[in-house]
This record gives sequence, structure tokens and C-alpha cells, in this order.
Amino acid sequence: MFINVLGAGLAGCEAAWQIARRGINVKLYEMKPNKKTAAHSSDNFCELICSNSLKAARVESAAGLLKEEMRRLGSLLMQCADKCAVPAGGALAVDRNDFSSMVTMCIKEHPLIEVIGEEVTDFPDEGITVVATGPLTSDKFAEKITEKCGGSLHFFDAAAPIVTAASIDMDSAFTASRYDKGGDDAYINCPMNKDEYEAFHAALVSAERAPRHDVDVMNPKVYEGCMPVEILAGRGLDTLRFGPMKPVGLRDPRTGHRPWAVLQLRTENSEKSLYNLVGFQTNLKFPEQKRVFGMIPALKNAEYVRYGVMHRNTFLDSPKLLRADYSMKDGSDIFFAGQMTGVEGYMESAGSGLIAGINAARRLKGESPMILPQETMLGALAGYAAESQSADFQPMGANLGIIPPLEEHIRDKRERAAAYARRSLELIEAYRDK
Repeated sequence: MFINVLGAGLAGCEAAWQIARRGINVKLYEMKPNKKTAAHSSDNFCELICSNSLKAARVESAAGLLKEEMRRLGSLLMQCADKCAVPAGGALAVDRNDFSSMVTMCIKEHPLIEVIGEEVTDFPDEGITVVATGPLTSDKFAEKITEKCGGSLHFFDAAAPIVTAASIDMDSAFTASRYDKGGDDAYINCPMNKDEYEAFHAALVSAERAPRHDVDVMNPKVYEGCMPVEILAGRGLDTLRFGPMKPVGLRDPRTGHRPWAVLQLRTENSEKSLYNLVGFQTNLKFPEQKRVFGMIPALKNAEYVRYGVMHRNTFLDSPKLLRADYSMKDGSDIFFAGQMTGVEGYMESAGSGLIAGINAARRLKGESPMILPQETMLGALAGYAAESQSADFQPMGANLGIIPPLEEHIRDKRERAAAYARRSLELIEAYRDK
């Protein structure tokens, strides 16, 4: 007996691991390294395309609660992420190369997981199948999914550039976290005065963008959390100052004052030799990125190891197609996992893979599905994918708004989040080792 898992991204690796943990053989199909998309560069599994941040670390936050629930349910990716963590203030960020290498090693060394290095172009003829091919599903298989599911939706994700630490002009930058949270070395801050910012803004909104050929470029759906910085800038002169370049909670030690605008750089690896331009996802042409971002004083001589890119993301109309265990409502032995289900974010994708993997294993064993309470973050995300009433279904990341309210009204925001976390983690204990 075996279960097929299609795709070795975050959701696929987590699903394969959960199935194998339960003593079931896995056939894990992955087209890398034989074939890569434009957004991939590594041969390893679980390659982090966009940011290296897994969002907030505090359990008293939606993102932190999600990760703690996954830890308690035996998540492989959380084990690897905790071991590969790099400084990131109040967030959990990882050395992306160490992280993907560790996950790849764990998967390849598991005796019950057979990795099959080929592109999948159709659903397997036999066995329960978990589809976790992700937002960059190959065109041929995407067509089969469309046939099976009666259509799919598309939007775009954008990745931020990465620069070398040695090329950052530290005479024009300073290290600090907002409000001194997470240590002074968590971020490199690139301040700008009013004149510098306004000149940068003018160049950014007029810069030449890279063409996009595989969608209707006149009307793309771009997820707000991955909105290209040039599109944000086009909404108004001060949009960036209230978004990714907000200066609040920071003081430039050279002036003693808060800067007019600040670009934060977050470390990409444990050696702190690479830094990500936080919030600067972009679709500008590569020479334009170097020119425009070079107007930020600290980046005037920046060396780019990766320019920002924009790529297709594909997701299903999940409320019409999926149950809360991530299986198809049509009664077939097909599960979906990852961003294709309408969850948004690295750990949200991995979390859906965890639940889909567990339930695929339970189905093979003839057991009833494991449906987590919607008072848990994992359960709430699964419930959103399966039961959203929105006429225009869109991806959703972890947030406390999708969890049923507390019985007790708590006015303090931090105390209320802590109460949500306590309730969730008490409930999740009943599902350990299932």
C-alpha cells in the first residue's frame, strides 16, 4: 500500500512526512532538478521563493499560534525551521539554504519515502493522491487540474531582491529593530530624508517593468501581501511610508530623530552575509531594480545575488471543491494541499500539507478524517478553504479573525490574543499522535 504525493514543496514534504510517520509508503513526485520554473534556482526541496521569514514567532499571534500547533502535531518543517533560525526581531526567519537542505535530507533519508524525479502531467492511475504542486504547477498538469476541478483562479506573487552584506553602505545605515524588539542586530535599516524619498518614489513609479506573458496582464489578481512595491508606490506619495518603508519605532543614531522613510533589510543566512529587502517584492526589470533601489543611500553600491521576480500563483475555488480534511467533495481519493487550496503563506501551506497528509493516511487505514476544531488556527484555515461564503474566494493567511470569538470579551488586544492561543493549544492536545 502506498500514497502518492505530487510536489516536494512545503506542503508536499510535510504531507509525505506525516504519511510516512504513520507507517505508510509514499511515492513523492518532484520535477526538480530535471525541470525548474523561472522562480526556482535550487535543486533542493522546500525552496523558499519569496521571503525567508515565517512571520511572527510569538505564540500570542496568529502566525505564531499556527507554528506552535504544527510543532505539537509533529511537523517536520517546524523542526527544521527552528534548527535553521536566523535573527529577525520578533519573527521566525530561517537560513533558506540550510532549511531546504535539511528538509531535503530528512525526506530522502526516510525509508518509507520514495522520491521520483519526474514531472507529473496527469493524476496517477492508482492510489490515494495528495496534490501539492503549488503555485508554480506546470502547465500540462494545471490543465488536468482544471479539467478535474472545473476551472481555477490565478494571481501573481512577487519576490524581493537579496543583496550582499559587504555591499551595504553602513555609513548610511544602522542596525536596530522597531521599538528595540528582538535585538539591535535583527535588521539593517536604510534611512532616507524627505528629498531622497521623494526622488526615489518618482523614479520607482516611472521605472520600466518586466513583461508578463502567461496571464491577462491588463487585469492580473495580485495578492495584497505580495503586492509589488512599484504598484504600492503608485497609490500615492506616502503609501510606502505607511507600509514597507514606515519609520515608526526607529531612531537614526546619527541624527537622534526618526527618519522620513526606512527600508529594512533582514538577514537571509546564519552567516549574515546576505540580506533581503523587506517588503520590496517587485516586477521591475533587473537593470531598473539596480538603478532605482540604488537611489537609497545605503544601497548605492549594492551587489545583488537575486533580483526580484514576479510569478504566477494558482488556486482553486476550494469551497466548491474541498472538504475540511482537504479531500475532494466529489468522493475521489484526491487531496489537495498548499497554496492551491487557498491558504496564503509558507507555514499556512505547510500546515495544510500536514492535515492533508494525516487525513490521506487515515483514509488508507479506513479511519474517519481528522477535522480540527475551528477554534484552532489549523482548523480555522481548513474551514475557510472548505466553507468560505465569499462570492470572490481569495487566499487567506493565518489571522485571529477567522477563529470563532472567545466567550469572554477581552478589551486588551495582547491579552485577547493570548486567550485565543491558550484555548487553541488546549484543544490541539487532543489530536497529538493521531
